[in-house]
Amino acid sequence: MITAKKFQHTYNYGFIDETTKKEIRRKLLKAVAIPGYQVPYSSPEMPIARGWGTGGLHASLSLIGPDDVFKIIDQGSDASVNACNLRDFVKRMTGCKTTFDTGEATLIQTRHRKPEEILTERQIIVFQVPQPEPLRSVERYEFKTRQMHAEADYAKMWVSLYESYVKFGAIMQGAGYPVRVNGRYIMTPSPIPRWDVPNLSMAPCLHVFSAGREKRLHCVPPWTKVEPLEFEDVKFCVEEFRDIVCAASGGDRAFMDEIYESETARKFVMNDSNFLDKVRAGTRPPQRLFTNPAPEPSAT
Repeated sequence: MITAKKFQHTYNYGFIDETTKKEIRRKLLKAVAIPGYQVPYSSPEMPIARGWGTGGLHASLSLIGPDDVFKIIDQGSDASVNACNLRDFVKRMTGCKTTFDTGEATLIQTRHRKPEEILTERQIIVFQVPQPEPLRSVERYEFKTRQMHAEADYAKMWVSLYESYVKFGAIMQGAGYPVRVNGRYIMTPSPIPRWDVPNLSMAPCLHVFSAGREKRLHCVPPWTKVEPLEFEDVKFCVEEFRDIVCAASGGDRAFMDEIYESETARKFVMNDSNFLDKVRAGTRPPQRLFTNPAPEPSAT
């Protein structure tokens, strides 16, 4: 038991009681055993509102130990309000070490991005997921989506992608692009951009996706194949940052934020703040880079 002076109360290690943490760990083991499958879990109440990272906290606080080094990012930044508040909460509830360095962390919690730096087998990355059901856009009823997953009936998803291509000349799905995990389940990889999707496949680290509001979690185990949905003649493409240079570091080949300085002037800055700091220091970390087989078709 530890005492948080800020609240003047005594809390269990990691805030969540041990029985609930055991339940979440058992559900995580099931999710690891069945890659991409959505496992229901208890989703206990937390001292933050649902939709602000409760799912990520459930998984992180159930996995973290005194020897872990914790890092949290929000849309690539270590310094956002959400990241700072959750980092402070985890540190107060566990007493573990926190860091901004991606390479030093053993447990990483993230919202909307995966770090540019290659993660290793000693690391776990936890995603805060707003909507874990990839079929929600094509089927409103939960009992039907569960049946579709059980039967591997993903025809409506394929039709949706086809209609997007016919209407716009390109598949317009951006963040949360649907993927097939281990050749079986279609999964939504959180609201990460397409740039990060190829980095999920055959990665040495464990990926945990947890949605507290929807009470669902799913996993991509290490060295698991993850394939974005694509047609034979319409290939999956990541966002293009060709010939774009970061205004803060002079670096390229990374996911960029577009910043407007005025109505006519704009610049690009690397989205991953820790990766940007390392590039500016002259020590670019190892990074998995993917190039599109062809320029991404423009919308008509």
